Amino acid sequence: MEIDSSLAILAALGHPTRLDAFRLLVRHEPDGISTGQLVEASGLTQSTFSTHLAVLVKAGLVLPEKRGRQQIQRANIKALKDLMLFLAKDCCQGRPELCEPLVAELNCC
Repeated sequence: MEIDSSLAILAALGHPTRLDAFRLLVRHEPDGISTGQLVEASGLTQSTFSTHLAVLVKAGLVLPEKRGRQQIQRANIKALKDLMLFLAKDCCQGRPELCEPLVAELNCC
């Protein structure tokens, strides 16, 4: 992952509404959820939430897909994985035993 991509993702997740929306999408993988359900969960108006959703899509965190008449939003798990690897790649100065607690926490996924 390039530094610009990681910064775009981190900036997109730097707002509570977008972070909550992305976490909700991650919980609904692999099926995704409709845009309407996301709007309802956010408690915002459609137009306000659309702005937040556009930021997530532009950062590559959300993959919209059309299913019939519904617009389904899905979390881009690959982007999440790439970001996590980018952040932890040089973790613990090459001493894997120091990263074991982090890896153990992620194993529950």
